[in-house]
Amino acid sequence: MIITVKKGYRIEHVADILKKISDLGGKAEVVNGHEQITISILGKTEKIQVTEFQSFAQIEYVFRVSKPFKLAEKRDQLQHSTVRVKGVEFSSENFIIMAGPCSVESEDQTLRIARAVKKAGANVLRGGVFKPRSSPYSFQGLGLEGLKILALAAKETGMPIISEAMSERDLNMMMDYVDIIQIGARNMQNFSFLKVLGTTNKPVLLKRGPSATIEEWLMSAEYILSGGNSQVMLCERGIRSFDSQYSRNVLDLGAVPILKSLTHLPVIVDPSHGTGYRNLVAPMALAGMASGADAIIVEVHDRPHEALSDGPQALLPSDFSELMVKVRKLATVMDRKLIAESVKPVAS
Repeated sequence: MIITVKKGYRIEHVADILKKISDLGGKAEVVNGHEQITISILGKTEKIQVTEFQSFAQIEYVFRVSKPFKLAEKRDQLQHSTVRVKGVEFSSENFIIMAGPCSVESEDQTLRIARAVKKAGANVLRGGVFKPRSSPYSFQGLGLEGLKILALAAKETGMPIISEAMSERDLNMMMDYVDIIQIGARNMQNFSFLKVLGTTNKPVLLKRGPSATIEEWLMSAEYILSGGNSQVMLCERGIRSFDSQYSRNVLDLGAVPILKSLTHLPVIVDPSHGTGYRNLVAPMALAGMASGADAIIVEVHDRPHEALSDGPQALLPSDFSELMVKVRKLATVMDRKLIAESVKPVAS
């Protein structure tokens, strides 16, 4: 059940509504939006009647939610959440570019690539320091050392940082270094970890599991939202394919407009993991933008033949610059705003 409060009322004006919800045996989840307050009633709401709230002058309307993802569900066609990270806004108006190496390998490597993607127009720097690998003998990431390197890159370029957490221990280590927590496909249904993420104050980018349905994905987001963290973004990164010869995964771009019709959460596309091959990344990045995504996250490496992980799918900096030229042209056609100029320039 959802309660929408009339515009002009502040959080202190809805205390009596929250008490009423508690008295009825429900749990209130308050979203204090930019223009309007929304209250989601969780629990056994089938026992709560809409008429219970008719006497409250602050309420605009009350309605029941038909989907199991109560907090993620879009309540009307105009509802789109905005996630703000250090001057970068993920929203339906902007188009955000996240780029960087798959793995932080050294200070020199990370700073080289950070400068290159920043110069080309990236808004957010990606870099992995805890690496979930299929083989225990593969490079597992630099951990704390990698986080410190990312902090140096952030200080120089002014870009916020996104990096993946694999466990609660990783998360605790990352809190002082990382601006957006990425949750990889392997952890999409790690529900105990998702509950912990719900208690943090950091934005979370939740990647789709390789065999997950859209509803399973949204229910995973619901775990984070129900814990009190409203800063959730969804990332389509490809689903399992039976044709591994030509593509690593099937990048499900049809999921983007589907999600846009179902949820108010920002939707991101990862064409690097979604394809696995460098020559496919740029066309699928543009296709992701054309499908209505709010951002892309792209892997870039200036020496991919030396990369410690995912070299074959990393764009060269020159490739990334060419992609950004096309992104700017497509943004004009689609009436999307690029915000590279809102982040401070690279230090000379």
